[in-house]
Amino acid sequence: MDNNFENSRRKFLRQLSIASALGFASPLSSLAKFKSINSMMSSPPPPPFGNYKAIVCVFLHGGNDSYNMLVPNTATEYDHYFNTRSNLALEQPDLLPIGSGDFGLNPSMPDVRDMFNSGDLAFLSNIGTLVEPTTVESYYSGSSQIPIGLFSHLDQYKHWQSGRAHERVTKGWGGYMADLLGSTNSNDKISMNVSLSGNNIFQSGNSTTPFSMNNNGPTLPINYYAEWGHNQDRRAAMDSLLNHNFGDPFQNTYANVLHGSIEAGAEFKEALDLVPEFTTVFSADRLSQELKVIAKTIAAREALGFERQIFFVRYGGWDHHDALITEQAEKLSVVNNALVEFKDVLNELSVFDDVTTFVGSEFSRKLLSNGNGSDHGWGGNSMVMGGNVNGNQIYGTYPTLEIDGPDYLNGGIMVPTTSVDSMFAELALWYGLDPSDLGTLFPNLGNFHDLGGLSTDTPPIGFMNM
Repeated sequence: MDNNFENSRRKFLRQLSIASALGFASPLSSLAKFKSINSMMSSPPPPPFGNYKAIVCVFLHGGNDSYNMLVPNTATEYDHYFNTRSNLALEQPDLLPIGSGDFGLNPSMPDVRDMFNSGDLAFLSNIGTLVEPTTVESYYSGSSQIPIGLFSHLDQYKHWQSGRAHERVTKGWGGYMADLLGSTNSNDKISMNVSLSGNNIFQSGNSTTPFSMNNNGPTLPINYYAEWGHNQDRRAAMDSLLNHNFGDPFQNTYANVLHGSIEAGAEFKEALDLVPEFTTVFSADRLSQELKVIAKTIAAREALGFERQIFFVRYGGWDHHDALITEQAEKLSVVNNALVEFKDVLNELSVFDDVTTFVGSEFSRKLLSNGNGSDHGWGGNSMVMGGNVNGNQIYGTYPTLEIDGPDYLNGGIMVPTTSVDSMFAELALWYGLDPSDLGTLFPNLGNFHDLGGLSTDTPPIGFMNM
């Protein structure tokens, strides 16, 4: 075959994958919803695992003020918090004590409190994007490399998804893991990465694009199997068009991928339709409904042929420069309800031990009030939930929140003491990634850990039971 032609064909495939993932021109826009085109060129599969595991990312987009989610509750540390946060501080009697009582949760999170106390949920404190260990002194002196676009929503959002805070990239660690492990699944038509929030960096790899759907499940292009399936003439016309030999390799590739995508989408939809109704009742909020669809997908895992899956949900609206206390309380209540409902349905399906859900945000916010809200910060607090989570603990180092404390930058920005790379690497190890691949997946991880010493026996942090 002519090399120039083959290079052009491969370039076309890549562009087709990108265009479809971005949702161009219906019905062809639906391609990315149903298939990773580049999976046809994936590497040979590793041996099957013989078990099922899933990672669910719930991303609080906009910058959750997480020092008003997890609050110090001892006398001295609460006083520091109260004096620094002034009119943004929660009243101490309103906090929901957790564990030994040294910390409390936002009063909108009673179920999260119960899950923490029962050992099903843990917090990771003062975690954030880092290139290398950084202190207040090294930040001000410029002696440590800091993430590109620090304090920028867009850049920090990307860094959380990519695990590469030193550069701007369009692929993420969930996508790279799928490249390495996804071919263990017997289904080669549907991506193991399923998004309820459209195309994203986190789930995109070299040979993986996410399968996108909404909280109603897969949406087939032009309702092909719904409306057109009942009109045999229209369906026959579409099938004829898609099966036609156009004589042009690019047109043929486009038609073949679309046809395969429709079939994959129909297979996915049919599998979800066969899942019985849950006894768990989900709230009407969109986040709860999206987690319900994820639960249905997990319930259909055997029919779809999956041993490994990664899910992504983006829940926006956390950029609280104003009305922080009231608006954050409303949104944390939604998160609280969605997480406990998801836990309950996973227990109903007997897979709670097999699914790990982590909740993050691109950054926390400044401790000092800007009047009635808070501005962009850095280090914050995240949650991890699952049957294999070593819960009832706060990992990392919760900082003192006093003004000019050891981790305090001007305006009350907390310098992270735990890198998100460490959390991601531990999730990857639990998921089944070989320890030798961690340095490739997270190129800055070696700045925080001896890569040769990391394994399921010696994970980076210890919040997962391997």
